[in-house]
Amino acid sequence: MEATSPLSAEPQIEPPRGAGRPNLRQLITLRWLAVAGQLATILFVWLVLGMQLPVAPMLATLTLLIALNLASIARLNLPGRVKNVELLIMLLLDIAALAVLLYFSGGATNPFSSLFLLQVILGAILLDTRSTIIVVLTASLCFAALVFRHLPLILPEEFRFGLFDLYILGSLISFVLVAVLLVIFVTRINRNLRIRDTRLATMREQAAEEDHIVRMGLLASGAAHELGTPLSLVSVVINDWAKMPAFADDPELAEDIREMQGALARCKTILTDILLAAGEARGENPAVTTLSAFLDDVTSEWRAQNSTRTLNLDYVDETADDLDIVSDTALKQVIWNVFDNARDASSGPIGLLVERDRQEIILRVSDEGPGFTETMLENFGRPYQSTKNRAGGGLGLFLVTNVMRKLGGRVDAYNRVEGGATVRLFLPVAALEIEREEKDDG
Repeated sequence: MEATSPLSAEPQIEPPRGAGRPNLRQLITLRWLAVAGQLATILFVWLVLGMQLPVAPMLATLTLLIALNLASIARLNLPGRVKNVELLIMLLLDIAALAVLLYFSGGATNPFSSLFLLQVILGAILLDTRSTIIVVLTASLCFAALVFRHLPLILPEEFRFGLFDLYILGSLISFVLVAVLLVIFVTRINRNLRIRDTRLATMREQAAEEDHIVRMGLLASGAAHELGTPLSLVSVVINDWAKMPAFADDPELAEDIREMQGALARCKTILTDILLAAGEARGENPAVTTLSAFLDDVTSEWRAQNSTRTLNLDYVDETADDLDIVSDTALKQVIWNVFDNARDASSGPIGLLVERDRQEIILRVSDEGPGFTETMLENFGRPYQSTKNRAGGGLGLFLVTNVMRKLGGRVDAYNRVEGGATVRLFLPVAALEIEREEKDDG
């Protein structure tokens, strides 16, 4: 089977989860509080105050609310987004349960009838406009029905003491209860909305960065195509010169010709790498290799082009076997970009430490330079964050961050206590590993 580069596939981006699921979780918590409060109130009125209440149907209503909450918890464990209609149905059932409890306890004369406002406010926060109107109409109709149809709540004579009777006290308790529950619930809902907005803003920023990369890739591939023709012409002319006796018989000129041919070959290699990175030639001749061989090749090629610099490579492998991967030009360029930044930051040696376990590969590139500024660490991975003070600088680590993101990995950086900086590349093994059946077929 033909091997495929990890970067050749489309990235699997999980869509952000909306606020419906966290809001349902908060609604479940609120319903537990309501059931506990209503049960405590019924038992207090019945056992302590000695009022006659139809306890059996009221407890049956609370049992149905408990069943509704258990069903809501089961819904949380199911996949998929919690829809608006689900929250609407749950709020309507809450309103119906409250109406039943009030019917058996004085109807609209019960001071706890103000809890209908809590349901309306929750609907305005959790639901869309049409569903909120349905909640308002349902709560209003229930309250209006309770004005005319309800079982009277008769207070014992010993609890009547003027204006400050149990009704006033009940109204005060109801007001405090509604206010406290609203503060708790609205605060949590706002937190869920802020989390959702932050996630959406992050995705928009990532989309903008990826669009920036696409534009740069198009520009690079277009430049590569445009440069291919004049380079081919120059190559033909130089090859013709190399065959002319005037150049072939002169050792100095012949050496110059060879150097020019080598430089042209290097330019063609660079253009080929640009086209590969842009995806135009990817997958034509992928090379199956191992992780250690790939890193050895990457470091040896970088040393060959930076012969005056020292690059030390060390391995810390917690597994017994090597990892079979596809040699990927973009991944090599990512590592080279980090090497180049370390080279520009310091004249001292550069270290590459490779750590690997069953799930993750960590590449630590360290230098002995001055380290990153606080601003660069805070904005690490964003475009045009550079200490080189030149136009267009700071794209290297930006490209590194986005390629790593496409592989399912991540990048971070920190300044070492002993001096210098370290950039860490976290690569999931699953993003690079060749499936066993692919390796056997290949």
